[in-house]
Amino acid sequence: MKTVQDILYKVSVEGVLGTTSNAVSGIYFDSRDVRIDSLYVAQKGELFDGHDFIYQAINNGAKTIVCEEFPDVIIEGIVYVLVLNSSKALGTIAANFYDNPSQNMILVGVTGTNGKTTIATLLYELFSKEGFVTGLLSTVKIAYGRKKFENCHTTPDAVTLNKYLHKMLDAGVSHCFMEVSSHGINQNRIEGLFFSGGIFSNLTHDHLDYHRDFKTYRDVKKIFFDSLPKTAFALINLDDKNGKYMLQNSVAKKYTYATKQDADFRVKTLECEFTGMLLKIQSFDVWTTLVGNFNAQNLLSVYATADLLGLSSLSILRGISELKSVEGRFHVFQSVDKITVVIDYAHTPDALFNVLSTINMIRTRNENLITVVGCGGNRDQDKRPVMGEKAVLLSDKVIFTSDNPRDEDPAIIISDMIKGVPPEHYKKAIKVTLREEAILMAGQLAKPGDIVLIAGKGHEKYQEIKGKRNHFSDLEIAKKTFLNTD
Repeated sequence: MKTVQDILYKVSVEGVLGTTSNAVSGIYFDSRDVRIDSLYVAQKGELFDGHDFIYQAINNGAKTIVCEEFPDVIIEGIVYVLVLNSSKALGTIAANFYDNPSQNMILVGVTGTNGKTTIATLLYELFSKEGFVTGLLSTVKIAYGRKKFENCHTTPDAVTLNKYLHKMLDAGVSHCFMEVSSHGINQNRIEGLFFSGGIFSNLTHDHLDYHRDFKTYRDVKKIFFDSLPKTAFALINLDDKNGKYMLQNSVAKKYTYATKQDADFRVKTLECEFTGMLLKIQSFDVWTTLVGNFNAQNLLSVYATADLLGLSSLSILRGISELKSVEGRFHVFQSVDKITVVIDYAHTPDALFNVLSTINMIRTRNENLITVVGCGGNRDQDKRPVMGEKAVLLSDKVIFTSDNPRDEDPAIIISDMIKGVPPEHYKKAIKVTLREEAILMAGQLAKPGDIVLIAGKGHEKYQEIKGKRNHFSDLEIAKKTFLNTD
């Protein structure tokens, strides 16, 4: 069992009241979870201040308190540790408590607006196929070996991260691939982790409800690359204008990948259809079942990362040819009467544009493209009309519906999206508030040969309404609608 002194290693401590030789049974930042002889970290958040719950934490058994200001009443027998930033301290404390697992494996972080889940998951699958014991920390799941756990946050809190990395290390994991979100960076959830590499996919309009403006969002992403050590690599998408910016102050080894310009790693799409693509990666041709230019970029980043981590070109290409689409990412199936159904997680303007552009590139134009799409509630409102505009401009018919309305009225969210529809395209737009009914309507409108895109939720198995997560799966409803499955 660690002592207070052990877990304060590398933490910037401003002052201590009490002894640091006490043993610590666990690390907590929610006073309700605190156990006997544990350490409680009081963090200042947007809605709550953990300092208001210090006494509750002590009553629940905390013997050590990490805080940014000492409480008014100092209780005898309790150790108080004063720090400048509790959230940063939590990351380092959690890493120390779990023996700094990220320093004993190859941990690669993937950040960007779109593509994080696909890139991290494909790398996990590729390295697993190559015989490595591999870990994954993604939006969809946390996995290592044969163990899989559902995940609620793109980047979990620092304690959860280090706990799972510790378990992975115990299970023999040598490589772990992790999504790194802007929220995770800004809230210091990755503080104390040692990354062997970082990947930048792209940066587009998203999360501006949280970051307020694009520059702030971009600069938060950059923090990740600024913090990479000299021994790490930084791999960026040169097709994105923000790619070079990410590298400006990074001391890591710098590499680039691109589809449109000269870079260290290049890819060209030779053929593309709903069943897959023929790509030229560097000087090698490879067939993949993944579809779209965005996936060509994703696969190129996978190839580049695997190359930088020492795999042979032959092994990487063989692995890429065997990789399957990530759950909820351009998932395609066809009904008996030849209606093509695409389910995708696209929930940003850029992601929706990419998916619709890919479909339009493949289609013959002798069929209709029907899109079912919505936007989440309590989130970035500015992107709603942009999503509406892109949907109608690139589709023959659009059914605007609910996504995860959360605490908002779905009708208001839909109206916000309709504001982006040019008047000459009003006839394309249909409003159906209930998402299941919207998918059923798409089934009624679609004729043999048509294409239906159901966008926004992808892998999600729930719909969040008024604080409750109700079971809902686009794939289940789509199969029931188009394949007549129960």
